[in-house]
Amino acid sequence: MSREVRRISVEQHSGFLDGVIASDSTSVSFLQLPEWGNVKVGWRPESVGWFQDSTLVGVALVLYRPIPKLPQRSLAYVPEGPVIDWESGDLSSWLSPLVSHVKGRGAFQLKIGPPVPIRQWDAHTIKAAIDAKPVLGEVNPDRKFAHAEQVIESLRSMGFVQEENVGSGFGDVQPRYIFQVPLAGRTEEDVFAGFNQLWRRNVRKAEKSGVEVSLGTREDLPSFYEIYVETAERDGFTPRGLVYFERMWDELGDHLSLHVARYSGHIAAATIMITVGGHAWYSYGASTTADRDVRPSNALQWSMIKSAIFSGCRIYDLRGISRTLDRSDHLFGLVSFKLGSGGFAQEYVGEWDCVIRKSWARAFSIYQRRG
Repeated sequence: MSREVRRISVEQHSGFLDGVIASDSTSVSFLQLPEWGNVKVGWRPESVGWFQDSTLVGVALVLYRPIPKLPQRSLAYVPEGPVIDWESGDLSSWLSPLVSHVKGRGAFQLKIGPPVPIRQWDAHTIKAAIDAKPVLGEVNPDRKFAHAEQVIESLRSMGFVQEENVGSGFGDVQPRYIFQVPLAGRTEEDVFAGFNQLWRRNVRKAEKSGVEVSLGTREDLPSFYEIYVETAERDGFTPRGLVYFERMWDELGDHLSLHVARYSGHIAAATIMITVGGHAWYSYGASTTADRDVRPSNALQWSMIKSAIFSGCRIYDLRGISRTLDRSDHLFGLVSFKLGSGGFAQEYVGEWDCVIRKSWARAFSIYQRRG
């Protein structure tokens, strides 16, 4: 089947995504919104579309990362995309024209993140396996998705490669293992009952302690950022700049909401949620050490989940987790916290690379390691 990939307007890109979202057939990642390209400074965004008999049948946000001092050569990256029919069984007719397109734009390598799940584990299954298995991947899943193996085989046959050693599970740019709470057909009472005892107790403790949660405004971003930096220092990660969150606010518009937890007249914690259609993501969170005992973070999670239910979302996405099931691992705390939501873990096929010009790709890889 013949398909052509060419550049499209932001309006065409958004219009196609609106149709996909309205069909309620699949989730569209916020990383594939054309607006996301304006958030990522240092990358050159391009909206591209697949045309079949002059009909737009798929889209992608491609981000180009130029080589320093050689802007005509770049890495092309499609995060959590493209938005195509991954179950069509003929991926070459979709991806080969994309490779040709980015090659013509000077790309030496194409990285894609197929939004294709491989398997899922329910919370009770994971709890039973803790300490018995070292990593999540060794636990028998509750559900498997047959077409994922077909996607992997097709990618390999087209010359796409993948880093085999995923380490803790964060080997890709975007997380390969995520944790989600299903919301479709469930009431607030249903979801709350699905929390583990600790989550329910912490939510109630926050309420009894007088923690108040409300929606924040752009003017609250500096306050969010102040405790975000504190969180980064405490948890040992490099924080983004305030301007990054200001761009997110300005570009994502109604897709983004800031949730603020106040205690004794000050902000104790704050989170950012992003919603696209029936999918809501917990994107960023920050909290003060001093107010930890009144559990503002649990109050915020509950507030965001209730907001997602009210908006008609099918999924509340807590984003990435490590694959470790070892209590002694420093990353296990994140797994344990998200496990308390009573949802399920999901593994994706991960990110795949097609090397177009080997010498340039090798040079860029060396540059990244040195950086």
